[in-house]
Amino acid sequence: MQLKLKLAQAELTIGSWITLGHPAIAEIMASAGFDWLVLDMEHSVLELSEVQMLIQVLDGQQCPAIVRLTSNHPDQIKRVMDAGATGVMVPMVMSAADAKAAVQAVYYPPRGQRGVGLARAQGYGARFQEYRHWLEENAVVVVMIEHIDAVNAIDSILSVEGIDAYIIGPYDLSSSMGRISEFNHPEVLSAIEQVLEAGNRLGKSGGIHVVEPEQNELRQRIAAGFNFIGYGMDIRILDTLCRSHIQSIRANL
Repeated sequence: MQLKLKLAQAELTIGSWITLGHPAIAEIMASAGFDWLVLDMEHSVLELSEVQMLIQVLDGQQCPAIVRLTSNHPDQIKRVMDAGATGVMVPMVMSAADAKAAVQAVYYPPRGQRGVGLARAQGYGARFQEYRHWLEENAVVVVMIEHIDAVNAIDSILSVEGIDAYIIGPYDLSSSMGRISEFNHPEVLSAIEQVLEAGNRLGKSGGIHVVEPEQNELRQRIAAGFNFIGYGMDIRILDTLCRSHIQSIRANL
């Protein structure tokens, strides 16, 4: 079942983040069984050429590749979609207008405003019509809710046609409230609950990034009702595993 349909049916999916550009990282994480992987262009040094290479690796593992953009800019959206991305994750969506702009940048007219190019996604020109149909049935647009202003406008944002899911960025959201990294502060928890409630009411799959790979927090988020969850990221999974193993080894020498 394609990711877009899973999101529409509110099926639980668990993905992760890739910030390192080596193809082996993407191959290992995809083959491990994540439902999707985010290629992070916002908070990493990944270049577009590296992103396309990683998309090719994920395609080989039949793992949907979602590109986290640096901004809600149609030129970047067009380029990563032309590279073959399954979809985009758009940072700092603050309004319905922002959400609509993202959708229009993903889709061709008449639904959107994306310019036509012949690149990898279109089979280098050999499969343009096939790609048009694929796009309508498979492309995923995820908005990032990471500011209190977005929380206050959440109903209008999630009501935009073409938004498949949202994901909360806990660090930036708490920061915008003057509570940076205070994830358990009542005001932050209330804002998160407001977004979750709106998503449930409007039928939008919703998620949050469990930045540290902690299974207890993951279970708590699932129990709370989130079904599109980012679990850790390549560098945090690598770091925590290395530290825990070496500490265990030294404790038992």
